[in-house]
Amino acid sequence: SSLWNADDWATQGGRVKTDWSKAPFTASYRNFNANACVWSRGKSSCTASSASRDNAWLTQELDSTSQARMNWVQKNYMIYNYCTDTQRFPQGLPKECTA
Repeated sequence: SSLWNADDWATQGGRVKTDWSKAPFTASYRNFNANACVWSRGKSSCTASSASRDNAWLTQELDSTSQARMNWVQKNYMIYNYCTDTQRFPQGLPKECTA
């Protein structure tokens, strides 16, 4: 059993069964540095100036060539997109899917 059982939606609609003999499932990162603000008691640890300086990448966009490449990768390799899963979200897709 799992606290996060995604047998129905993260397995191509149940077509690919979870192999529980491979459990526990773990993930790890090497050389990962999180650039984040801590939210506590209704306030952020980041100042407005540090947030705009450190997160300048948030305003960048893909050019048309890069967007075409991204679309190709999604079409050929992505097996699940929760932004198109209306069965999982019958009440409506998450906010980030409609932006």
